Amino acid sequence: MRIERVELFMVRLPLKRAYETSGSRETHQTHVLARVESEGAVGWGESVAPEQPWYSGETPKTVWYALDEVILPQLLGVDLGGPADTDLKLAWIREHRMAKATIEMAIWDLFAKREGVSLSKLLGGTRTRIPCGVAIGIHPTVESLIETIERELAGGYQRVKLKIKPGADGHVAEAVRNRFPNLKFMLDANSAYTLADLQLFKRIDAYHPMMIEQPLAHDDIVDHATLQKEIATPVCLDESIHTSEDARKAVDIGATKIINIKAGRVGGHASAKRVHDVSAERNVPVWCGGMLEFGIGRAHNVHLASLPNFSLPGDVSASERYFETEIIGEPFTVAKDGTMKVPAGPGIGVTVLEDVIRTLALQTKEYRPG
Repeated sequence: MRIERVELFMVRLPLKRAYETSGSRETHQTHVLARVESEGAVGWGESVAPEQPWYSGETPKTVWYALDEVILPQLLGVDLGGPADTDLKLAWIREHRMAKATIEMAIWDLFAKREGVSLSKLLGGTRTRIPCGVAIGIHPTVESLIETIERELAGGYQRVKLKIKPGADGHVAEAVRNRFPNLKFMLDANSAYTLADLQLFKRIDAYHPMMIEQPLAHDDIVDHATLQKEIATPVCLDESIHTSEDARKAVDIGATKIINIKAGRVGGHASAKRVHDVSAERNVPVWCGGMLEFGIGRAHNVHLASLPNFSLPGDVSASERYFETEIIGEPFTVAKDGTMKVPAGPGIGVTVLEDVIRTLALQTKEYRPG
């Protein structure tokens, strides 16, 4: 298969409410959307880079640059025998994983549509429904956080992820556990702590969270291994895992008991599958993380989360939770049992609202071979 045409769109949407983590406070999301054509079929991908480089070094502008000047010239007109070939063709490019994932995931969608199968089936998914969790940002008061948790639980979510930062951590875990004795909740620190905070983590043990996600430096596995030896709460790694080799090393030295897989963070579906497989071989469960995706990125996450080792509820929440404006025709919803249906149609299985995207786009560009 040859890529005959690519269009890029820069789209910025306001969040329904500000989303605060230990590293940022976000009010909008700006994502690059990729539309890929071959022999009458169309595939779609979406970048997940935040507006500021707090989570990784990438931003929407660097994603656009990498696609425009480096990645697309490498792919246009090139024969691709299968979707995983995209990953191989781009392997020489260091970093820029979110940019690579934007086009790589669109090409997976394209191949699935050409074959008339769902993306889930092409990836090797085994589930028709996936368990859903929800991520809740830092709140100004514990009382407002409790109210939000109650509202989300009423929506059916199977677990709750709470963002924490220094000054909003141990007492939050205590208050949540006291209010919800049986709640499955986890904590996400986004690299806000060091080993000097060991006593805090030991205190948190008493409240029995499911896990604590990326408590230490974004590029560390060694200190995480030290931390895991000292606490009972499972450490989950996110930002530290970019490849299956990262996952292998982290598990083998005892730095993590759970891994968060974000296709955008690791460079696309092929890399995400490798991380999934390495983790499964070591009996380490994985779950699908979220990056405040629009509908296209959310669809890709749902299909990825259908793979067998995604055994924990992921951050695959309902479409309506974050944005007023929708760019797909079949928004994702969470059932009362806390699960979400994996679309069965070809590719990502949802209708992309192209007219809406073209109207919203702040920037567009078309690419053809030659």
